Amino acid sequence: QVQLVESGGGWVQPGGSLKLACAASGLTFNKYAMSWHRQAPGKERTVVAQITMSGNMTRYAGSVKGRFTISRDNAKNMVFLQMNSLNIDDTAVYYCNAKGGSDTPYYGLDYWGEGTLVTVSP
Repeated sequence: QVQLVESGGGWVQPGGSLKLACAASGLTFNKYAMSWHRQAPGKERTVVAQITMSGNMTRYAGSVKGRFTISRDNAKNMVFLQMNSLNIDDTAVYYCNAKGGSDTPYYGLDYWGEGTLVTVSP
């Protein structure tokens, strides 16, 4: 059974930092591209950051580029999101996602965590 469990959310003041973590189990982790998504109240879920299976390439939404950093540790089956210079617009539930790599037997598989809430306010 595949599980993605996010942690690290909480309350932070504007300008502060948080580091989210996602622990994956039940899957061949290094065969999955990983990403972080977020959903603010009343808005659609959007992608925040993506990282390839090996971790050699990353991509960010324009709104977080230069402030957020995605990374992964394939030995520990974990993916991280370092968030710096947080602002009120970053308030959302943050979700971890795993997608089977296109050149792997897991292509087409797609898993989500339950999410962790990040609240940025004075």
